Amino acid sequence: MADQLTIRTADPRDAAATAAIYAHHVAHGTASFDTEPRSEAEMAAKIGDCTARGWPFLVAEADGEVVGYAYATQFRDRPAYTSTCENSIYLHPDHLGQGIGSQLLAALIDAAERAGFRQMIAVVGGAERASAALHARAGFVEAGRMRSVGRKLGRWLDTLYMQKSLGPGDAVAPDVEP
Repeated sequence: MADQLTIRTADPRDAAATAAIYAHHVAHGTASFDTEPRSEAEMAAKIGDCTARGWPFLVAEADGEVVGYAYATQFRDRPAYTSTCENSIYLHPDHLGQGIGSQLLAALIDAAERAGFRQMIAVVGGAERASAALHARAGFVEAGRMRSVGRKLGRWLDTLYMQKSLGPGDAVAPDVEP
């Protein structure tokens, strides 16, 4: 499956497919601490917001079907964080374990770098092993863990923070060309 994959920039027409993928993870997993999924309209707004700000929102397509998506947004809304992004990545449950996540994350890292981000933070809800392993394979390192900060599906959940430098990272100031 990963060989036949197309990764492209999302557009509002992808809102239904991405909302459906997210809804599955909200209902059945701990990667998201949401308990109610985003509506199609909310997902379209998220795609539009990322696009308007120059931040990447990508979809992975196989045989014309959206099988995953990933996006990067500024880590926090305060001005000092403009060079740091947080990533989100979700795959259709029928397409896990096929290498799609690795390709999608690699494309997102490249796109985030082109968007001017210098650090990428993965906030791994539930400290999910598969997500942590995916990010570790992409060069992320553990930056911290908050224990038992969420409660979902009848259990306490940790949040794992992982981090990766992009481009020159912190070797030079963001407003200086390397």
